[in-house]
Parts: sequence; structure tokens; C-alpha cells
Amino acid sequence: MRVLAIDSSGLVATVAIVEEAGSEEKTIAEYTTNFKKTHSQTLLPMLDEIVKMTEIDLGTIDAIAISGGPGSFTGLRIGSATAKGLGLALGKPLIHVPTVDGLAYNICYTDQIVCPIMDARRNQVYTGIYKFEDEKMVVLEEQMAVSIEELAEKLCKYEDNGVIFLGDGVPVHRERLETELMSGRKISFAPAHMNCQRAATIGTLGILYLKEGKTETAAEHKPDYLRVSQAERERAEREQRNA
Repeated sequence: MRVLAIDSSGLVATVAIVEEAGSEEKTIAEYTTNFKKTHSQTLLPMLDEIVKMTEIDLGTIDAIAISGGPGSFTGLRIGSATAKGLGLALGKPLIHVPTVDGLAYNICYTDQIVCPIMDARRNQVYTGIYKFEDEKMVVLEEQMAVSIEELAEKLCKYEDNGVIFLGDGVPVHRERLETELMSGRKISFAPAHMNCQRAATIGTLGILYLKEGKTETAAEHKPDYLRVSQAERERAEREQRNA
């Protein structure tokens, strides 16, 4: 079983090929960039490079796993368009992996609660709340867009066995979480190499979902934005003022 995985939901662009042979999973190739270029400049060249390096025929993949949101509106559209185009061209199904689920899966098998936070601006984060039981990820709170204060309130309802935060929202909200919102509770922050989106993680989850039959056609795939775009918000505000 072989899956091509794509994630362009955040600041990082990342592509991977992951396969499972028997009971063993293996990342064949992964290419990640976090630099001053747009995903439209990097995503397809990265994909082309790993195909050349591995000499894998994309016709041999079983499905395309795509980080389906939430995240950057532009980034999600680029990733979605790339996955849909490949799916149509190759005649392969897509696997929609929630972005926040993918981030949480970077930190497997901990006994602490895992809480990814992606900066959604306006004091909000894209987030979810997870734990691991018997080597399986359990979704305690599905991905959502909430204020950082509301998230802290939700986390305080769970037993104090510790919370690990990760994601690009950490630099934005770390100080408040440490000194105010989660003061007195056991919290920690993921190291840099586990703190960003990884296509290999999306691919690994993609294989699990593929086994469960959680696929969609390229035509069916739509990103999960969770919020309206800034342009749509500004238009609604203008219309409200002019009403």
C-alpha cells in the first residue's frame, strides 16, 4: 500500500511518499521547505524531485493524502488543487486528513494530552484536543477555531496529566499560556523538529484511513476552512455598515 501525501496548510510546504508492506510502515521520501517562497513555487518542484530521486511511478500509488484544513486559505487552495489535479490525472482517490489531526499525530504514544495550535489571527487558533490510548489517537475535541482563552478553559476540564502544545501558534501564545492561561498546570512545548506539519505524518494517517475506506474522489474533495476568509469578513462588515 503506497500513499502520496501533501500538506501546504501552513507556513511549511511538505510532500512525502509513505508505504506499508505487511505490518511495516516506511517513509520512502519526504521533502519539506519552510522558507521565503510561496507554496505555488515549491510544491510541484518538490514533488517532481522526490519522484526523480526515488524513481517511483506515481501510477503505482494507491491514493493521495491531502491535509484538508484548516489553515492558510491560499495554502489550502494550492494543496487542494494539486491533489485534485493529480487525482484526476492518475485516477486515484483522495484521503482527506484534517490538518490539526495530522499535527497531533506528530507526537505519538505520549500519556499527556496533545494540543496543536495554529495561529488563526484575531486572537484565535485552529486547534483540537487529543490523547493516545493503546497506540491509537483519540479525538477528545474535534478541530475548531476558537479564542486562546476558550481553548484554555476547555483544557482545564481535563485531568491534570499534562498538556503538550505544538504548532505555529506556539510562538504567538506561549507566554500567555505559561504565565496566565495555563499557570499552575503541567504544560510543555514540542521541540522544533516536531512543531510543524509533516507530509510523512499525513501519509501515515492516510494509510490508516485508506484501510478504513475513508476516501473521496478528486471531484468531491473540498478544504475545511472552519472560518470565512478575511475578504469575506470585510465584505460582510461593509455590508453591515451600509445597511
